[in-house]
Amino acid sequence: MTSALLRVSDDDELELSSPMSPDMEATVRRQLELIGEDPDREGLLNTPARVAKSLAWMTSGYAMKPADVIGDALFEETHENMVMVRDIELYSMCEHHMLPFYGRAHIAYIPNGTIVGLSKLPRIVDVYARRLQVQERLTEQVAQAITDAVRPLGVGVVIEAFHLCMMMRGVQKQNSRTITSALRGVFRDDPKTRDEFLRLAHSR
Repeated sequence: MTSALLRVSDDDELELSSPMSPDMEATVRRQLELIGEDPDREGLLNTPARVAKSLAWMTSGYAMKPADVIGDALFEETHENMVMVRDIELYSMCEHHMLPFYGRAHIAYIPNGTIVGLSKLPRIVDVYARRLQVQERLTEQVAQAITDAVRPLGVGVVIEAFHLCMMMRGVQKQNSRTITSALRGVFRDDPKTRDEFLRLAHSR
């Protein structure tokens, strides 16, 4: 891996190997004071450390690249039809308010002589979701990473997400859902391929 913050466990899980710096804990403690809390009361004694550790995990994508999570899971294969993984859970943080947004990603590609291990598609999502993000950029980054790694005939990515910055504050619309898409190659240029992908992505 590219950072001491992360390590790969024996069962191919990404784990934090060390917490974020003590400076983050001090910053969280100061935030508690600024909102009128007492960081020395019993319920908050360990909160700065917990928040620092949580932030280290939720922003661990900065320490990763798609190549790190794909590894050697690229295989020569003559499969010429759509490969799709739907309903990939994702959790990220809005870069404007540092509040979470969460939802699902649907990813498809048409191989051009190379396929990628199926579990690597959710891993690519996590590389970019575990950063401060906007959903539009996240969708494009996932599509481009798969294009760069597999060089397929086309890639399609749809992300559906709920944003707490809209639900907890601001307009406070509890049922609003944001849908973004990114299309590459035949998914953009061939109407039949595009329609098949979008139909499969949105079917229930």
